[in-house]
Amino acid sequence: MTTIKIASVPEHFNLPWHLAIENKEFQKQNIDLQWIDVPEGTGKMCQMLRSGETDIAVILTEGIIKDINAGNPSKLVQIYVQSPLIWGIHVAANSKFQNLDDLQHTKAAISRLGSGSQLMAYVNADNQGWNTDELQFEIVNTIDGAVEALTNGTADYFMWERFMTKPLVDKGIFRKIADCPTPWPCFVIAVREEILAEKPEIIKSILSTINQTTKNFKNIPNIDTVLATEYLQKLEDIQEWLSLTQWSQENIDEKLLNNVQKQLFQLKIIDKIGTFEEIVKSI
Repeated sequence: MTTIKIASVPEHFNLPWHLAIENKEFQKQNIDLQWIDVPEGTGKMCQMLRSGETDIAVILTEGIIKDINAGNPSKLVQIYVQSPLIWGIHVAANSKFQNLDDLQHTKAAISRLGSGSQLMAYVNADNQGWNTDELQFEIVNTIDGAVEALTNGTADYFMWERFMTKPLVDKGIFRKIADCPTPWPCFVIAVREEILAEKPEIIKSILSTINQTTKNFKNIPNIDTVLATEYLQKLEDIQEWLSLTQWSQENIDEKLLNNVQKQLFQLKIIDKIGTFEEIVKSI
């Protein structure tokens, strides 16, 4: 049995992985796939790939491309979710801010430097025509930290996946004032280069197994109810999310990679555009 560690956020996108693990689909391939929940998000997962704490990460596209550009010894092996991530832009429920224009020159709560919550703050600012050099950040680590920061006023707004944050809106803790979809597929699968070199067939087997699960995922009977129960969501919210979400079984192509990098470069999130071979590995 080969042990492989995989890390990602504890969110509804990843239920296919949990179902495949519970159904022993990886064990049938003689693989012990050990799942690590990372509520801190992409910045933390980049660090874990660098340190060898995880072998694989299911991770935000923009965050891992940025970190591979900065020397992370990993490669993208597949797009996991083809559809955009819809980031909700949230303020405290009793905040004086009512619309996006009010948030110019205010402080964004982010999980950590290099996280999706930081990178998407740049994308949102650019969409609004704000000066991205003037963005201010407060590191809060997790969504619980964001609740604390927005409630006590150490930060003014917080960008996080819209549906996972909806329960906080429903409870009257946050108020959503806008959406900001990613201009690219939201999640990719990244693997440390050392693992790719040593165990390419194992990685190929893992991808084949998860792809079979995601292909059939929406057809699982009552999957909407399972998701709503597991992730404390309203059924109608999950049904809307399922209708918007499209998993992928393909790798990122050069045109799409360059398009993402050009946008990150224009936003000064990366200072160079890497080659396809530096960032992507076809297996």
